[in-house]
Amino acid sequence: MRSPTVLISGASIAGPALAYWLNARGWRTTVVERFAELREDGQNIDVRGAGREVARRMGIEDAIRAASTGETGTEFVDATGAPLARFAAGTSDSGGATAELEILRGQLSRIIVDRTREDTEYLFGDRIVALDDSGGGTEHEGGVTVTFDRGATRTFDLVVIAEGLRSRTRSLVFPDTDAVRELDFYVAYLTIPRTDDDTDLWRWHSAGRGRSVTLRPDNLGTIRATLSFLSDVRGLDDLDRDDLVMVLRRTFADVGWAAPRVLAALDDAPLYFDAVGQARMPSWTSGRVALLGDAAYCSSPISGMSTSLALTGAYVLAGELAAHPYRTAFARYEEVMRPYVDQAQKLPPGAPRIANPRSRTGLAAMNTALRVAGTPAAARLGGLASRWFTPPADAIDLPTYPLPPNPPA
Repeated sequence: MRSPTVLISGASIAGPALAYWLNARGWRTTVVERFAELREDGQNIDVRGAGREVARRMGIEDAIRAASTGETGTEFVDATGAPLARFAAGTSDSGGATAELEILRGQLSRIIVDRTREDTEYLFGDRIVALDDSGGGTEHEGGVTVTFDRGATRTFDLVVIAEGLRSRTRSLVFPDTDAVRELDFYVAYLTIPRTDDDTDLWRWHSAGRGRSVTLRPDNLGTIRATLSFLSDVRGLDDLDRDDLVMVLRRTFADVGWAAPRVLAALDDAPLYFDAVGQARMPSWTSGRVALLGDAAYCSSPISGMSTSLALTGAYVLAGELAAHPYRTAFARYEEVMRPYVDQAQKLPPGAPRIANPRSRTGLAAMNTALRVAGTPAAARLGGLASRWFTPPADAIDLPTYPLPPNPPA
């Protein structure tokens, strides 16, 4: 029999993970990525719960651990940098604001891509500009005709869109669906030089008026910094760099602790700016096209679940496609993943506002709660910190899908 073919759009985490599992089952996989090469940048991400179990089944848990950022816990600080509360990194598959497995997004992507290069065709520097799924046919006939921006038009049995929250390709398939639920929260991500005053803790300062500054260690000798703030103004993520830098400097001009250092780095540090939101789709499939990862069900960085959803969704989708014709497989994919996604998208009560208070009263109340939660007595009892920092990463009965003999290592 002819091996089925699939085009996967997106070479971050979900796309290469799907390629890995389909390769193991004899599929011919092609991944298209609009960037010219694999991106090594990105901020710290967690691998938790079911996502971590999928990583074990892929045989990459040790590689992730070896590339750990070295983050040892989370510390909340005041405007002078004095500690308010400290929480150790998790020691289980799921617990802690700092997960036991923390890695830079680009490095996790590299780990998975490296394990698929021999069996997957990668098309960097290209993108899908049109999809024609009107060819009809039976479960075993027909396909999706794909027009690329640069490459020749090709036909695949299936197409999977594994792009980001604001996927352009998704709109080709679901043009009338308003997929993004905005959270009125913006985050600027920077990589800045490490100094002797930095630690291996994720340090977090809430400054009032909906603003926060954080510093996190990486395994490259630098620091990953964020400037985040609440705003109901739309379109700030569309500003050019100069205008964006002006907005950030005005917004954080009176903020203490590390804010002046991070603002000074805006002159030449790599900068990524994101309007935080969630993907809320009534369906993740249409015809022979499926959505995967953030394009389907982004839960936002606030949830701590996006990476685990990406890995788990890829595993489930591949397992169902190997076991069933695509229509049944797509239905099963939604049936298995939808409850897990719904739970992951239920953010902690009041998030993101509760961690970024606007008023002095709110800031004082949060700091008091943190001091209490950080006491030894509260740690022994679990309580607030345990509930707040542990996302529902295990909230799925992860299926076991049989593999053929001699799957890829």
